[in-house]
Amino acid sequence: MVLMVVLTVIVACGVKSYSLHRQSRELAITESQLEAQLKTEMLRTEDLENREKYMKTKKYIEDEAKNKLGLVNKDEYLIKPKDIDE
Repeated sequence: MVLMVVLTVIVACGVKSYSLHRQSRELAITESQLEAQLKTEMLRTEDLENREKYMKTKKYIEDEAKNKLGLVNKDEYLIKPKDIDE
């Protein structure tokens, strides 16, 4: 009788141990995925901070004025290519 109780306890411990080991592997996979995601987000944050710094410069304002509005400085000339369809 005592042997049956001891075997039951050993089997129960073995099953619980296997379950915990499987859960540990799943958590390790999740941890590595979250670390990769964190690294990606940190790089994205750095890129956004650099873009924010650039957007506060005079160079950015000049580039946007040239690209979106077609404006040029006083000492520059705007040369547009001739359309091929004409």
